[in-house]
Amino acid sequence: MFKHLNVNTMLSYLVYVSQRNSKCTQPEIDKILQACQRNNTHNDATGVLLYSDKRFVQYLEGDYQKITALYDKIKLDERHKNVRLVHIGNIQDRIFPSWQMGAKEFNEDNINFLTNLSKDESKLFENIVAGKETSGNNIPAVISKFF
Repeated sequence: MFKHLNVNTMLSYLVYVSQRNSKCTQPEIDKILQACQRNNTHNDATGVLLYSDKRFVQYLEGDYQKITALYDKIKLDERHKNVRLVHIGNIQDRIFPSWQMGAKEFNEDNINFLTNLSKDESKLFENIVAGKETSGNNIPAVISKFF
C-alpha cells in the first residue's frame, strides 16, 4: 500500500477515518483530546481531530515511525471502529506546528469550512470521510481549511 513513501524523510503525515462508537460521548472526546495533548508532546506529534456524530477523521504529522506507532495504538481504542488509513505521505513543514491536537466538530450533512473548497477539494474530503484511500498531497491543505 503507499510504497512510494520515503520513510527516511523526517516529516510525514497520516490521515485515517473511523466510525464513532455510539457510546462515545462528548466527555469521551474531551478525554481523547486531553490524552492527545499530553502524549503527543512526548512523541513530537501534532495534528487535528475532526469529528461528527458518526465519524472521526484524524490528521497526524510528525516523524514517520512515531506517527505510525501512534496510529497502531489508536486503532485499538474502543471508542471507534472500522479504522481505515486514508493516506500517508511526506511533508516539508507542519501545518499545525503548535497543536498537539486541535479539534473541530463537523456536521456531515452541512460541512462548514473557513475557506471555500474547489470541486476537487470537496470530492477529496468526501472520499476521506468515506474512508477511501486517496493519493496526492492535497489532503493537508483540505484539512487545514477547517481552521
